[in-house]
Amino acid sequence: MAPGTEEKTEAPTPKRRNEARSKGQVARSQDLTAAVLLLSSFVALAALGPGLWRSLAAIMTAALSAENPQRLDNVLPLAGAIAVEIIQRIGLILVVLFLATLASLYVQIGWLITFQPLIPSLSKVSPLAGFKRLFSAKSLMRAASSFLKLLIVGVVAYFTLASSLTAVVYSFSFGFHDIIQIGSALTLDLGFRLGGALLILALIDVAWQRYSHEKELRMTKEEVKDELRSMEGDPQIKRRRRQLQLQLAAQQLQKDVPTADVIVTNPTHLAIAIRYDATEMPAPRVVAKGADYMAIRIRQIAKDHGIPMVERRPLARALYDTVEPGDYIPEKFYRAIAEILAYVYELTGRTPSGVRREVVGA
Repeated sequence: MAPGTEEKTEAPTPKRRNEARSKGQVARSQDLTAAVLLLSSFVALAALGPGLWRSLAAIMTAALSAENPQRLDNVLPLAGAIAVEIIQRIGLILVVLFLATLASLYVQIGWLITFQPLIPSLSKVSPLAGFKRLFSAKSLMRAASSFLKLLIVGVVAYFTLASSLTAVVYSFSFGFHDIIQIGSALTLDLGFRLGGALLILALIDVAWQRYSHEKELRMTKEEVKDELRSMEGDPQIKRRRRQLQLQLAAQQLQKDVPTADVIVTNPTHLAIAIRYDATEMPAPRVVAKGADYMAIRIRQIAKDHGIPMVERRPLARALYDTVEPGDYIPEKFYRAIAEILAYVYELTGRTPSGVRREVVGA
C-alpha cells in the first residue's frame, strides 16, 4: 500500500479525542439547537403570552377609556408603560431561550470553552479545500437534510392549516377577541407540530454527526503506533534505560551480597540474602533480594564468596513479597530464620557476632 493511503480502521485514542475537543472539533448538531430553540420559544409564548396580552389590554383600556379626560395627553406615559411591559415579558422569553440553547449544547458536548476555531487558517479560505467540502459526503448529507426539513415543514403546515380551515374561514364573522384567540391557538398548534417534527429530524442528525465525527477521528495502525511511541518513549531509549538499571542493580548486588550470612532460595526464581550480627543488629536484615536473572546473579556472587545457600520455598516467597533490602526481618519469621542461621553457624563454624568459632578436633 502506498504511503499515506493506509485505511483508518482504528478507533481514536483518548489523546486524539482530547486534542480534537480542545480544537473545538466535536459532534454537534445545529438542527437540535434550532429545534429546541423553536419549541422553547413556543412554550414561552404559551406560558407568558396570555399574561402579556392581558397586561397590554389593561394598559390600553385604562389609557383610552372615556373616563380618562386626559387620554389624548398621555401618549408618552402610555408608550412608556407598554414598552416596560413588553421588555419585561420579552426579557423572560429571551432568558428561557438562552437557557434552552445552553442546555441543548451541554447535552451534546458537555462543558467546553475554546477559541481555537476563531484562529485564522489558510485551509479555511483555500478554494481547493472549499471545493472539496462542497462535494463532500457531509455537504450532501446537509443538503438532503435541508430538503427533507423543507418538505416536512410544508407537509406539517398543510395538514395543520387544513384541519383548521373551517375555523379560519368563519373567523371573519367572529369578534376581535375571538379572532385573536383562534389565531393564537392556530399559531401555537403549528409551532408545536413543526418543533416536534424538527426535533425528530434533529435527533437523527445527532446520530449522524456522532458517526461522522467518530469516522473523522479514526486512525491508521501506524498513527496509533506513533502515538503510543510518543507517549511511552522510544523503545531503544527504554531498552538502554533498562540496561543501565540492571547494571546499577548488579553493582549494588556485588557490594551487598558478600556481606550476607546466608542466601534463602526458591530455589531458581528467587534469592534473598540475609545478614545477622548480634553486636550491631536487633534482628536479621535482608541485604539484597532478586528474582529470575537477579536471583541467578545473587547465587553466583554467593558461590564466589562461599556463602551458604538454603532452599526454603515458602519462606523465600514470603520474604520476597514482604521485606525490602535494608529492612529487618519481621517477627513472624524469627523462628524460621533462627533455624536457618543455626544451621549455617554449625556448618561454617561462625557465631552470631561474625567471629569464627574454633572447631573441636581441628
